[in-house]
Amino acid sequence: MPASDLDLLVNAALIAGRVATSYAGKTVQKWDKPDGAGPVTEADLAVNNMLSATLPIVRPSYGWLSEESEDTAARLTRDKVFIIDPIDGTRSYAEGASTWAHSFAVSEGGQITAAVVYLPMRKKLYSAALGKGAWLNGEPLRVSAQPNLSNATVLATKVNMEPRFWPNGVPVIDRQHRPSLAYRLALVASGKFDAMYTFRPSWEWDIAAGALIVSEAGGIITDQIGGPLVFNGPDALLNGVIAGGAAIHEQSLAARHAA
Repeated sequence: MPASDLDLLVNAALIAGRVATSYAGKTVQKWDKPDGAGPVTEADLAVNNMLSATLPIVRPSYGWLSEESEDTAARLTRDKVFIIDPIDGTRSYAEGASTWAHSFAVSEGGQITAAVVYLPMRKKLYSAALGKGAWLNGEPLRVSAQPNLSNATVLATKVNMEPRFWPNGVPVIDRQHRPSLAYRLALVASGKFDAMYTFRPSWEWDIAAGALIVSEAGGIITDQIGGPLVFNGPDALLNGVIAGGAAIHEQSLAARHAA
């Protein structure tokens, strides 16, 4: 059941936080992955090793997809799958900043059913279970009710606001940024920001947990062309993301695509 999976993910996140914070951010060992896949630290691997050694034992029938584990086709044969980002925002972590997160989710039949985004350095634990709501440290979350895109505050990188992405004209918005995609989605779910955009192909482990937290907080989240997000895909990639309240999401899609 999603509720019991959520309890499992919450406990795993709290333990992961203790593991990650036992390493010193600026002195942690760091190196670059092959093929420009970004940085990884010894803390990322320590968290992943802890999770991969414990969660599959508790849920032996579940598949496994993690940024820091070698992917195999075996997960495609499983209806339920753990989708794990041991540390989302590794650059932020290695710089000694506080805006990195643990992002853990369970998918069933391609849909996320339980999710946790945990920021140990900020003592923020976002969570959600399918059909049961979303919370920050036990308090219910609700997305912003902002009705107008022109008044919206949106989390997006600078490149996502280039004219090539907006054939109907770049919307005039207050653009801000946070390093972790999972944290950006959690901030939208909490109503602190009105929307989040990313138009590059996005790894499932960056999006999975935040996607459920947004939708359970009353928001709408789709890929960049308005299609549903389906998880545990063969290549583990999503076609970008637009997330926000219903009005902002609809207006963002309209601005994003030629009439």
